Amino acid sequence: MVYVPPAIQQTELRRRPLGERPAAEIHDWGKLMSLTVNGSAVSLPDDPRVSLLDLLRDHVRLPGTKKGCDQGACGACTVLDDGERILACLALAVQFEGREITTIEGLGEPGALHPLQQAFIEHDGFQCGYCTPGQICSAIAMAGELRRAVPSYVTSDLAADSIALDRDELRERMSGNICRCGAYNGIVEAILSTFGADE
Repeated sequence: MVYVPPAIQQTELRRRPLGERPAAEIHDWGKLMSLTVNGSAVSLPDDPRVSLLDLLRDHVRLPGTKKGCDQGACGACTVLDDGERILACLALAVQFEGREITTIEGLGEPGALHPLQQAFIEHDGFQCGYCTPGQICSAIAMAGELRRAVPSYVTSDLAADSIALDRDELRERMSGNICRCGAYNGIVEAILSTFGADE
């Protein structure tokens, strides 16, 4: 089989609907591209229209990433793309060829939880738990933004070399993650106890 660069493959897919292509051709295209999920290589789906969220939940069978609004408004599907937070429901899986995606399952495991996962337990940062994976992934990326001194809307000194994690910064930076149960006090305390002292 001749290697065809992904950009050309994607152009061909736009020209010819999937229903008009032989199954073997679709299958071969999917095998040309992959991404890494929680340290394991994952082939991209045959259908280039599959969202990253659906790839994670339906193809890779990682149910920790939740499908909330499926419109990018609630943050339940937040995962990490090379350490940056993204909304998996708004992203096509094919956009992440060669990238490293980390889901809640890749952060810790029973007996070896990520410190923020442990803090959510200790500070009762969840009720139903549906938003918790997105909250945790978002907060971990937020801590990275603070370390890199990426300002937010409420940052007073935009040229500062470091930004302290106070309650205003935390609330602004986590505003894209909604908790319908209203467990915000526990969420804030869990994040502050994990990252507040270091920032």
